[in-house]
Amino acid sequence: MRLRRAVQRIRNATRERAATGRGPEEADDVAGTFATDGALGFDPFLFLRALDEAGSRAVVIGQVAGIMHGSTELTGDLDLLWDGTPEQARALRDALTVAGCTDLPDLDRSQAAYRVSGAGGDLCTPALPWGDMDVAHCLARAVSTRDPAGFTIRYAALDDLIRMRRSLGRPKDRRRADELERLHP
Repeated sequence: MRLRRAVQRIRNATRERAATGRGPEEADDVAGTFATDGALGFDPFLFLRALDEAGSRAVVIGQVAGIMHGSTELTGDLDLLWDGTPEQARALRDALTVAGCTDLPDLDRSQAAYRVSGAGGDLCTPALPWGDMDVAHCLARAVSTRDPAGFTIRYAALDDLIRMRRSLGRPKDRRRADELERLHP
């Protein structure tokens, strides 16, 4: 429910905002993607459902995962970590197509941008450099929740997400890691 409430907050906060032409790839290191056009109409649920139904084992990372752990900062993108295998590439392509992606990303890359109806972001594999962190283990340690609409969302475990934030080191990541540490049980 945290993610559903956050999406409603994003919708309310951006209702009167005019498009600026700034996409999520132009997010600054302080405000993040919430300050870009990615927040306008942000609704990741169609894609999250499609991922589950396609059998994707992709894990939500970034601020959406933070929100699922209780972060109050809003976002404008949905970033995912996946294992990079051909089987999971097929599942991702199926989900992307169902969710309205008209320009399928190159899934042979360690990081690929995507856009579907209601969301966009990055599809990352463990081959993407994360400082001194090996993120492959995050896939196995992911937690999951059942959305009220009946599908499962996999997202990075809290400790892994904090380490990811610390390894990236941007101002927004340090701030969000501090917030997540305060939420730690």
